[in-house]
Amino acid sequence: MTDPGMDLDGMDLDGMDLDGRLEEYLRIRRSLGYKLERDGKLLAQFIAWLHEQHAAAVTVEHAVAWVSLPAAGSGWLRLRMSVVRGFAAYLHTLDPAVPVPPAGLFPPGPHRAVPYLYSADELAALLAATDTLRYPLQRATYRTLIGLLAVTGLRVGEGIGLNDADLDDEHGVLTVTGKFNKLRQVPLHPSAVAALRAYQRQRRAAHPRPSTPALLVSTPGTRLSYVNVSATFVKLVRRAGLAPRSASCRPRPHDLRHSFAVATLLDWYRDGGDVAARLPLLSTYLGHVEPANTYWYLHAAPELLAQAAHRLDAHLGLPAQPAGRR
Repeated sequence: MTDPGMDLDGMDLDGMDLDGRLEEYLRIRRSLGYKLERDGKLLAQFIAWLHEQHAAAVTVEHAVAWVSLPAAGSGWLRLRMSVVRGFAAYLHTLDPAVPVPPAGLFPPGPHRAVPYLYSADELAALLAATDTLRYPLQRATYRTLIGLLAVTGLRVGEGIGLNDADLDDEHGVLTVTGKFNKLRQVPLHPSAVAALRAYQRQRRAAHPRPSTPALLVSTPGTRLSYVNVSATFVKLVRRAGLAPRSASCRPRPHDLRHSFAVATLLDWYRDGGDVAARLPLLSTYLGHVEPANTYWYLHAAPELLAQAAHRLDAHLGLPAQPAGRR
């Protein structure tokens, strides 16, 4: 029989240790810019309830029971469960035996789709799949569009809205029209400039007398439409062999933007830079009106939470811990 102070893998989660895990979790998340005042209060109440129940660990059954205590409505139930799931996911990174309550236990409400973060191999497979398209210009257009979104983090609408005049190939800068017609300049790597120049040459060969100022065009020479891009992307995903990771995590064009943002943040953590100071730069680069939209990416990948934890350990002078245990 399990000791009431132990979880399935033997980690002591009772008493002050579980409280300490909560303190550590909140400290890490707050170091990323989150205030978490409400989360902290709710999780403290959850842990106090666990102590009252003499619970052995954070289990799905206990999470559901606590979340289901008298509440104002379904929205509040979802909020409480999302807070518990976040903490349980953190405990799970420390010990895989700690379960994470599955999503969808309470009526769904408005929420962001779970980002599908493309690996380098998956992106390469997606680009290779463009070779299966029927027409040469179509192949070149989608290969260029996907590559551009992957290396700049542009929104799909921003990419298909680009005009030739927006590319300053001499200085390697794109002028992008974002939401609310806000303009921003996005610097390009020389390899991206070279790829865009090569595409323009192929496009001009196919359409010497363009009917549109668009940078990226369809096979007939018209500006790309969002509907057609989405339909073609679904076809490419299938041909690349990319499968959904869950019902709410499917490959989408917009996830190229998510992948760029998360990869940028991971690089900043790994090079030892001041992530908090750099976040406004990423927010500006991505065209976010609200900085909170950029902070959202900080919990889009488990790797980011792990990097933040390592950074916090180093700041506190704690010894490095093996993967999976801290």
